[in-house]
Amino acid sequence: MSVTEQITTTDGVVRGGRGRRVRYWRSLPYAAPPVGDLRFRAPQPVAPWSDVRDATYFRAAGIQPRFGVRLGPRKQQEMSEDSLTLNVVAPVTPAVRPRPVMVFIHGGGYLFGTSALRLYSGVQLAADGDVIVVSINYRLGAFGYADFSGFSTPDSPYESNLGLRDQIAALRWVQRNIAEFGGDPDNVTIFGESAGAHAVLTLLATPSAAGLFHRGIAQSPPADWGLTVSEAGEFAHRVLNELGIAPQSANHALREADPHDIRRAFNRASNAVMAEYPGFFPAAPVADGDLLPRTPIDAFAEGHTHRVPLIIGTCRNEGALFNRFTDTLPTRPERLKRALSVAGPDRYPRVFYTYPGFPGEAAAIRAGGDYFFWRPSLEVMEGHSRHTPTYAYRYDFAPRLLQLYKLGATHATDLLPTFGAVYEPWSRALTVGGSRRGLLAVTRQFQDNWLNFARTGEPLPAWPRYTEQDRSTLIIDDPGRVENDPDSAQRELWAGVRAPLLVPAGATAAGVSAGGAARPEESPERGGEDDGSLLGKISSANAEGAATTAATAIVERFAGGAEEPGSDAEREAESDTGDPRTTD
Repeated sequence: MSVTEQITTTDGVVRGGRGRRVRYWRSLPYAAPPVGDLRFRAPQPVAPWSDVRDATYFRAAGIQPRFGVRLGPRKQQEMSEDSLTLNVVAPVTPAVRPRPVMVFIHGGGYLFGTSALRLYSGVQLAADGDVIVVSINYRLGAFGYADFSGFSTPDSPYESNLGLRDQIAALRWVQRNIAEFGGDPDNVTIFGESAGAHAVLTLLATPSAAGLFHRGIAQSPPADWGLTVSEAGEFAHRVLNELGIAPQSANHALREADPHDIRRAFNRASNAVMAEYPGFFPAAPVADGDLLPRTPIDAFAEGHTHRVPLIIGTCRNEGALFNRFTDTLPTRPERLKRALSVAGPDRYPRVFYTYPGFPGEAAAIRAGGDYFFWRPSLEVMEGHSRHTPTYAYRYDFAPRLLQLYKLGATHATDLLPTFGAVYEPWSRALTVGGSRRGLLAVTRQFQDNWLNFARTGEPLPAWPRYTEQDRSTLIIDDPGRVENDPDSAQRELWAGVRAPLLVPAGATAAGVSAGGAARPEESPERGGEDDGSLLGKISSANAEGAATTAATAIVERFAGGAEEPGSDAEREAESDTGDPRTTD
């Protein structure tokens, strides 16, 4: 790799920036802008450019609610359909040999998120881990996860699984270009959290993604998200109903509609469906028989996944964050009962003695979070471990402040050690009252294992493989430990349980959709820009001055928007100063 930040890619020359410890290139296009006639089409090649592209700043994020692009108290990232870009961070030191590559896929329920969040910068991972970190944007919500292919015409086709196709296009860009940045295209690890973790699992189940990556890390994946063709068609009709578009005019009308009208209609339809079918999630890839032959969970259960090593795990208190701010998970007894109704009459009564204290609030939150995240992850662990090295973990560490506010080791808190947030100045607010040393310890556990896995395909030797016989699981805490078959009674409760279906087996989307989709009375409250989703609730609460606790502010920082300095240069400088191993 040259000592300059100017790199020649297959599409043209790009000029990046330089900090004390890293070089960085931002918003590099990996596909043509999906606008105009390319809306709802598979990603197309980039048009090459002849001048030098300035890659020192972030450009647009995908279309989403405004809270998803909040980068600071008075700073929001631009939104546009023209957002198929990625970022590269590399150590400043010249590479002795090609470096391992870690490609991060952000979460956000496939509805919101951006690779520009400060937490995702990758500076500390790249500099201390001697790796190349790539982070990507992909199409969200209706633009990436609605299947309007049923409204194609011979002259105007639509494709399905656009967000997944975007991720594949980004990985192909990595294969073509990463060597110029000092990376090894034959040693690529994909990692993601929440919806990003689900994307990792989906890529493992996508035949055309073979060879584009060599290991995967899935942090808190809602692993049984995935639609049948009938379900995807039914949901597409519901979105059209919300838009007031007749199916016969959908092809033209969808191309011409305002993107935010489409976004709002998609989110309203999502809220209604999740209220009607607790545990079901409509913003997900579809098993279309083409790009994705099976839903990811079926692919893992049946052994139809790429034979690449996998790390997979969840947080101990996944449900606490959602229960505090939204009603989209079955963290309340009545919603969990409805979610389990498809598993037979005896399953819900078993929850009472499997989760001591149920239906009390704390036990219900734990059960609902386990249902949504841990339950399907267990099926992935079991299926993948039968033929490929698999490593399971549970993240148990919670700073005292999160314990005080009864959030614990909740969803997304494992992003803090993943990206080394303990080395950021703002993290001192999170560890006020103690636990900074604990967060430093679990950060080292996380990163040492993640980086060794990226280099070799194995974590550190103290972490044994997961097998169905031992079910060895690394408990990431201060101190960490390995347990065999943790929470075995709860695991047995969830065995064989799947999320409810939107369309019953044998039904067709057209039959279900006749006359339009009814909106149930108990649909989560919605309105304005929050769209009823998690970070929208936080955003609205803050706007009204109703949620001002330190815990809420911290959640917003690392899960939905990270404060950054006034300029990109300042942001890079602050992310890249000080001894990373210094603590108080």
